[in-house]
Amino acid sequence: MKIERIKLHRVRVPLHEPFRISNGVVDAKEAVVIEVRGGGLTGYGEASPMAGSFYSPETPESTWRALTCELVPALLRSGAGALEDQVLIVDGYGGEPFARAGLENALWDLEARRQGAPLWRLLGGDGLPVSSGLAVGLYDTVDELLDRVRRFLPDGYRRVKIKITHGWDLAPLEAMRRAFPRLPLMVDANAAYGPDDLELVRELDRFSLLMIEQPFAREALELSAEAQRNLRTPICADESAESLPALERIIELGSARIINIKVQRVGGLAAARAMHHAAAAADLPCWVGTMPELGIASAHGLHLATLPNFTYPSDIEASARWYPDEIVRPAIQVSPDGCIALPSGPGIGYTPDFARFAVETVVF
Repeated sequence: MKIERIKLHRVRVPLHEPFRISNGVVDAKEAVVIEVRGGGLTGYGEASPMAGSFYSPETPESTWRALTCELVPALLRSGAGALEDQVLIVDGYGGEPFARAGLENALWDLEARRQGAPLWRLLGGDGLPVSSGLAVGLYDTVDELLDRVRRFLPDGYRRVKIKITHGWDLAPLEAMRRAFPRLPLMVDANAAYGPDDLELVRELDRFSLLMIEQPFAREALELSAEAQRNLRTPICADESAESLPALERIIELGSARIINIKVQRVGGLAAARAMHHAAAAADLPCWVGTMPELGIASAHGLHLATLPNFTYPSDIEASARWYPDEIVRPAIQVSPDGCIALPSGPGIGYTPDFARFAVETVVF
């Protein structure tokens, strides 16, 4: 489909409360909403890095520059009309995976709308409801942590993930297990530990965890493989699983037994789907992670999560979990049995409503 117009909107949406991990803290979500117009239809994408290099070197500022100065002009100059050709142009850009993901995913949404089909059908999913897990950040006290978990568990979430870091690991886990002895529980270290912490990481085995997410640095795949050989608990690769070649190296070394695939981090739906297929071929189960994101990127993740090897609950949560107000209608909701039902298509099935959050708009 010939692209007629592309609009970029920088948005800023306040969070209910600051979100802390081992790398920093944020109190609002900044993102770029992308509208791609063609054939009288509009596809929507979201480029959604966290501010201040929270999870990665990319920031809202670098993402905005990549889109406005290079990616969008290059796509429009190409004149590419088929989705496969458009994806090749976007994926050919070096770096800035969040910018690539936002633009590419808008193209996927536009093509699904052109076909009058839900996005999951184009991706090869089944459209069934997606199980959802609760993620909570770091807090000053164990009581605050337990309070947040107790507050949101009644919403139906199928597992809980807590963040850990140096000085905030064994004590909160002991408290969690006293309060919730049978709760499906996992931890996420966001690469907080190093070679001197192998013994501490091994201690995590005693808490009957679903998984230990990214205990070591992104590039420390040999260290992660060594730890995995001495753990009953599966290690989950997150930051390390940044691309298909990185995943292939994880598989070769045995660095993890579970893979977290984040659409934004890997550069879009095409790369995420290829990684899903590679992990499935290696018998490594997956799940769809978030950073967290706003409703447009979350919707793309939900459609992807209907592929068969996404067997663990996603980090995609109810809109109200993070935001007093959201940028999609209807708001994303979790059912009492802990699942998110996908709306009927076409495309992502959600209607963006972000004008009141926009701080800057550019039209191409």
